Amino acid sequence: MKKRIVIAVFACIFLLTGCGKMGENDVLKGLDNAVDKAKAYHLKGELEIISNEEKYIYDVDVSYEKQDKFRVSLKNQTNNHEQIILKNDDGVYVLTPSLNKSFKFQSEWPYNNSQTYLLQNLVDDIKSDKERTFAKDKDGFIFTVKATYANNKELVKQKIYIDKNKKITKVEVLNKENQVKMKMQMKNVDLKSNYDKNYFTLKDNMEVSANANAKEVSKIEDIVYPMYVPVNTKLVSQNRIKKDNGERVILNFAGESPFMLVEETVSVESSESIIPVVGEIEMVGDVVGNVSDGSISWISNHVEYYITSDKLSSKELLNIANSISVLPVSK
Repeated sequence: MKKRIVIAVFACIFLLTGCGKMGENDVLKGLDNAVDKAKAYHLKGELEIISNEEKYIYDVDVSYEKQDKFRVSLKNQTNNHEQIILKNDDGVYVLTPSLNKSFKFQSEWPYNNSQTYLLQNLVDDIKSDKERTFAKDKDGFIFTVKATYANNKELVKQKIYIDKNKKITKVEVLNKENQVKMKMQMKNVDLKSNYDKNYFTLKDNMEVSANANAKEVSKIEDIVYPMYVPVNTKLVSQNRIKKDNGERVILNFAGESPFMLVEETVSVESSESIIPVVGEIEMVGDVVGNVSDGSISWISNHVEYYITSDKLSSKELLNIANSISVLPVSK
């Protein structure tokens, strides 16, 4: 009887120490090897972004194929508006199928910022941060590492949650006050995916994603105004201009931090249109936009918004842009 008790005790000790041996290097090595060996992967998840008092939730669908092909679909759960970020041998594109338009970027995306939904970016962020912290919880492990968002310095760190099978399950991006501003929940990850030869082509993605519910907007029914305006700056003029197939509204703000806000109706193209742009891909409000030196542009609900200033930084322009709600507000 005593012998059996001793054996049982040693068995428990062995199991406990075996679990305890799973340390930081083991977890990181296992995660790194799994992602590095994957010739292609596919993941689905849910991305939540908190901007000011607004919360935006997206269904995320990511496809990757070595060496450098990406397809990221972001579909807003509220209005089903879909945008696709596509990287292939020809370049980087943001597709807006509902308008039959694609925007071609001269960009280093996805390697110029942290990315909550790309596995290799998350692994690289862990590996490159020599001051990272590692912790265990009941579900697995947590790495806390630096976050890099060139146009949003308030996002300073990210918590990357990994289960006991060394798979990333969740990512939280936090500001300096430790408030979660972005959260990516991984729902399904397949590291053994296969794609046909046309899967990452621009033509096939525009055709497959064509939105039958596209509609024309020829009039700006309600002008929207930024809820945030830099100090000692105010709206001084507002002009509505007719176009051949729509209209444009120009708002001029003057003072210590002058800028101009343009709101313009956008038509659905009769054939696929590729528009070259200079800048970087950035989430603006509820959509993917373009940020460059001195300007920001994005399209929401078939209205294009454009902010420009020769005085304000990209961060200040983003603060203004993210304060503009697509819902009408009074001045």
